[in-house]
Amino acid sequence: MRVAKFILIAPVCWLLSCGGENTSSYVKSPGQEKTPKTKILETGADVLQDKTPLKRMNMYLDGFHFYNGNLKGQMEAHHYCTKINEDLTQCVMFDGNGENAKIMGVEYIVSEKLFKTLPMAERELWHSHAYEVKSGELIAPGIPDVAEHELMEQIVSTYGKVIHTWHTDRDLELPMGIPQIMMGFTKDGQLHPKLLTDRDARFKVNNKQKREQRADIPMPKPVPGANAWEQGKVKQLQVTSQTEASAHGH
Repeated sequence: MRVAKFILIAPVCWLLSCGGENTSSYVKSPGQEKTPKTKILETGADVLQDKTPLKRMNMYLDGFHFYNGNLKGQMEAHHYCTKINEDLTQCVMFDGNGENAKIMGVEYIVSEKLFKTLPMAERELWHSHAYEVKSGELIAPGIPDVAEHELMEQIVSTYGKVIHTWHTDRDLELPMGIPQIMMGFTKDGQLHPKLLTDRDARFKVNNKQKREQRADIPMPKPVPGANAWEQGKVKQLQVTSQTEASAHGH
């Protein structure tokens, strides 16, 4: 069975760091190099402190986002995820997969069943994953194709809510500016080709082959409310004055 193969093969890939350490951080931030004392403290903390939530981040996805309301503002995002249960996944996203990668935001992923329980106003903050899966834009680096296919069958009908806190596409040395709500691509021709070809080269994958391999995965119809930007309904975080914030009870 495909699942059995995944269970046997995946741990080997994790031990060998398959699909990692091939994407440098886009950002070089200011700051003094770590001192020997800091390095010793880090080593001690790594050995002594429990990191259960981090250890549960055992799923790695790589895909692309754009700023809600600005299709031209595009970037790659490395997702390290924890599956809370069959209907809820949470991810921390980085701008690379090396030791100096910068945290750029978070994504929450829910099943279609949970998404349908959200009020319409909330749904407008979420995007569907169907096209990302079917197009081959979304990959799970380092695991065998058969295991990745199994995973994509689960993801294809899910929905994501993404907030970026560090806009690494803007040459910012620090996480400055207002956090932004992000969206996922829904059609061919939206994602800048160079972003895709560069990513595929680094991970030694072929987007056309990924698309062909996933042809048998059913394409779900998006639930009403998702991908609201396509209907011109764009919601984005903005600065408000103290007067406006007080009026809203903040």
